Amino acid sequence: MTTTKRAIISVSDKTGVVAFARGLLEAGVELVASGGTARVLEKAGLPVTTVEALTGLPSILGGRVKTLHPALYAGILARSTEEDMQTLKDNGWGTIDFVVVNLYPFEETVARPDVSHTDAVESIDIGGVSLIRAAAKNAERVTVVVTPEDYDFVLDELKVRGETSQATRDRLAFKAFQRTAAYDSAIGDYMQRAMISDPLPAQLTIALPKAMDLRYGENPHQEAVLYAVKGAGPLGGELLQGKPLSYNNLLDIDAAWRAAADFGGKTIVIVKHLSPCGIAQGDTLAEAFKAALACDPDSAFGGVIAAADVFDEDVVKALGDLFVEAIAAPGFTGGAREALAGRKNCRLLAMRALPAPAFEFRTVRGGVLAQTLDADQGEAWRVVSERQPTDAQVAAMRFAWRAATHVKSNAIVLAQGRAAVGIGGGLPSRVDATHLAVTKAGDRAKGAVLASDAFFPFPDAIEAAAKAGVVAAVEPGGSTRDADVIAAANKLGVALVFTGVRHFRH
Repeated sequence: MTTTKRAIISVSDKTGVVAFARGLLEAGVELVASGGTARVLEKAGLPVTTVEALTGLPSILGGRVKTLHPALYAGILARSTEEDMQTLKDNGWGTIDFVVVNLYPFEETVARPDVSHTDAVESIDIGGVSLIRAAAKNAERVTVVVTPEDYDFVLDELKVRGETSQATRDRLAFKAFQRTAAYDSAIGDYMQRAMISDPLPAQLTIALPKAMDLRYGENPHQEAVLYAVKGAGPLGGELLQGKPLSYNNLLDIDAAWRAAADFGGKTIVIVKHLSPCGIAQGDTLAEAFKAALACDPDSAFGGVIAAADVFDEDVVKALGDLFVEAIAAPGFTGGAREALAGRKNCRLLAMRALPAPAFEFRTVRGGVLAQTLDADQGEAWRVVSERQPTDAQVAAMRFAWRAATHVKSNAIVLAQGRAAVGIGGGLPSRVDATHLAVTKAGDRAKGAVLASDAFFPFPDAIEAAAKAGVVAAVEPGGSTRDADVIAAANKLGVALVFTGVRHFRH
């Protein structure tokens, strides 16, 4: 039995593989390669033994079976014991000391909108995953490399030491098991979406690579990173300008973009500290921005802006000298980019569509909470007051009702037309949230409509709203004191609508 070190190389991503293989040869490592990888190395003039030559068996079933053979797995899994070495010798096999494998691009395949189920299944790697797991299990002796980004590091260590260190083999084994876990998670996610349609599966697996290190978390003493969908930038967008996005920036932009994308069209949403402080639509984005800013200009300072349409020069002019941390939009016109270039501290994030997640989750101590996404339930609105709302008031209430779903509960939104004029949210008392909303609205509360994300437990909130001039309100209903609230609305001349559906956002 030869004691020469050998490597098996079987890679879907051929990036850098020729240079890496050449470096292994220079370090005295013999090369074994499968199919397409062997052809690439042979074309580069490198001496390589094919898997078929090593095993004595051809690739069969259209390539589904080519590396599944004990000559390979025994060589990988053999420990450095006399008994294991003798077993290899008795069978005429040698050790395999390096396993260089990256997998069929399953994630990229199923991300294609036109992918067929057959193509998806055929892109599930079997032999590669098995080789990786075997090598990682035997990291005491075997070096496993699953990504081209580790090629140079491994070669540098071979040049210096003549072998890889145990610490390196352990780190690469950890990375290998992470990769196979993520791969299986991607397959399970596809099966769930394409075949099972179960939004809340019995087993939750989360496999997200680290997208970027963040300067710190919510506060400077907290460490933080962003884990994100492979290949996607922050929040699925591309940072065009400004400093790297911070932990708090990402939270605020996500909240703002979620609301802007929900409304669509010419919508502007302004968020500060995870709370919307302005939401408006207009015939132009500039018009929408002016209306959104008017909702709470003090809170807008230092906030983030999300636009549902391409950000243009007119919106930049409307910004004036308002300081904003970041702007997210589907795109920016050349004129807008040029006009914003001087704002070095203003991040610009060009957003792109991402597949809607099946559910959303939040961590709690010792576990994770998961829920399906909140969405319009096809709610049947019912007027419960004596006074009937006008068509214009109904339209304004529908705007306010949608906006309230993006405000932290208890959520109260006052609106005029297609713009919020007062927002109160994140308070433990609904009447306090109402007082905050009417205070922010000021004189614009007169003639406004109100939306409440949950029922009024007492008449006090609608009394406060009516006192400020609110003329119509929409809420889910369902309180044991609904009759008292309806009576108060009738007494005050407020049109009241029940939806039957609550939209808390804790």
